[in-house]
Amino acid sequence: MQTMPAHAAHHDDREIETIEEFDATVSARGTLSGYRVQAVDLTDRTRELLTTDAAGAVFLGCPMREDAAAKIRADGALVFPPIPDLPFDPYRGLLYSPDELFASLVDGGYEATPDARSYAWFQRTKADRDIFASTLRAVHDDSVSDALDELLVGARVVGVMGGHAMARGTAAYEGAARLGRSLARSGLTVATGGGPGAMEAANLGAYAAPHDDAMLADALRLLAKAPKFTPSITDWASAAFEVRTRYPKGGTSVGIPTWFYGHEPPNPFASHIAKYFANATREDGLLARCDHGVVFLPGAAGTVQEIFDNATPNYYESRGEPTPMVLVDRVHWTEKLPTWPLLSSLARDRSMESRIALVDRIEDAPEALERLRG
Repeated sequence: MQTMPAHAAHHDDREIETIEEFDATVSARGTLSGYRVQAVDLTDRTRELLTTDAAGAVFLGCPMREDAAAKIRADGALVFPPIPDLPFDPYRGLLYSPDELFASLVDGGYEATPDARSYAWFQRTKADRDIFASTLRAVHDDSVSDALDELLVGARVVGVMGGHAMARGTAAYEGAARLGRSLARSGLTVATGGGPGAMEAANLGAYAAPHDDAMLADALRLLAKAPKFTPSITDWASAAFEVRTRYPKGGTSVGIPTWFYGHEPPNPFASHIAKYFANATREDGLLARCDHGVVFLPGAAGTVQEIFDNATPNYYESRGEPTPMVLVDRVHWTEKLPTWPLLSSLARDRSMESRIALVDRIEDAPEALERLRG
């Protein structure tokens, strides 16, 4: 099974994103000149900052003592100070973890979590149309994209798209979980929209990949106690954390959700969460990174939009060769929402024609993906 590439090995070697990288750079290079230091707490590194050249360096949201900040500014460094009283860090160097977004869930319920507080801030500032707030959102989203690209270097990413309405405890949810597990076990990195329903099921499957069948059966049973994120996100998320606590060391996968749909929480089974304020950035970025294809499970308007967001660059080959697209559930995509006839008409006589497939059963999706890639 594929493990995610190690973070530090692949990103731009002028970027410092952890205190360990900071210490290693200072001791090995003896200079910070020209480096980018991103969201690293440097309050305990005053001596190093006072004695190391920082000409041309940029410090993005790094807490530090005032004498250290004055000295590196005098060196010619640019210092963007941390923004007080924000529920998120706009300069963050790494993706979110479920534990980070759901911190305080046990003590204060979902409303107390950084995830819920960031959504409340977004709602408030969006209504004010405040230029400072929109700048902070843009900086945050760009930082998240940078962290996502660093994480996925060398990974073979396959997307699983589908609606948030799919309830835990249903056969469809179990099928989506088995799909995620099968894809992860074949060495692919599963990426989803990071929300509930079909998305959660696929991330759960990837989480279950290192474990045996009994673990997945038990997880499905535990989750069925809170089938949907309404009426209580707290109960819904708590059931997921119960599974994670009982079965630690799950497999890795990526969730790419958005605060634009803030009523919809991120699921805790994605090991790495790239959460965005701008849904357009998130949608495009999610599909663009699925270089090994996308499986589309039954969904409504959002999933239909994703199908054609994915089909357009495949049609024009604007991202290079078309990537595989597998639609699951013939009745859904030919009768209920007849997306397949339009997609196949678009593809006719183009190179994407050999990269699209419609299958009846979710169990057939991995084999179809493999065939289209061949």
